[in-house]
Amino acid sequence: MAALHQTLTLVKKDLVLELRQKYAFYGILLYIISTVFVINMMMGKPEEQIWNAQFWVVQLFVSVNAIAKSFMQESRGRLLYFYSVVHPRYFIAAKLLYNMLLMAIMSIIALVSCIVFLGNPIINVWYFVGVVMLGGISLSLLFTMLAAIAAQANQNAALMAIMGFPIMMPLLMMLANIARSAFVPVYQPGLLNMFLLLIGMDVLIIGLAMILFPFLWKD
Repeated sequence: MAALHQTLTLVKKDLVLELRQKYAFYGILLYIISTVFVINMMMGKPEEQIWNAQFWVVQLFVSVNAIAKSFMQESRGRLLYFYSVVHPRYFIAAKLLYNMLLMAIMSIIALVSCIVFLGNPIINVWYFVGVVMLGGISLSLLFTMLAAIAAQANQNAALMAIMGFPIMMPLLMMLANIARSAFVPVYQPGLLNMFLLLIGMDVLIIGLAMILFPFLWKD
């Protein structure tokens, strides 16, 4: 119970900071809308395969911008204070939960923006919404772990993008392939295996974060 209480308290702390620093949230919101609007101005309303690819590219950049600040907004003094009062696993668990919540909200906003500006070629809407939520969670887990590592390298956001590239590309391709079934009325073979692989990657990332972060925390 103490572990759950400390984790939820840290999540609440991040929510309070986000509400106080509304410019960060509004900045990401403006980034989503302006990016999708520019795509609309350049390409109009694309066909479903291009629409799907563009959506996941938008999701990628949104996740990088939204999650990179999760550790960068923590000063060295504040991190030292947290080091003395909470276990590192509770701290990283709170970051993972908060970023999952943040990316879930941003994913829905990105989806609505794409539908408004780029049209709606989706046949199975609820299936696509489920894939979007699962994809947002997967991206948030990945970049939270990378942001934790980058935070130990003088808060270098470029390092996060470089380290994430080898994992990010297969993840995006997998998400795009899973989401493709929402644009066609026929069943896509191998879909269950891709879902299981995606969930397995999420579990692996959580496990790695829980194991590696305490060692990073000591530095």
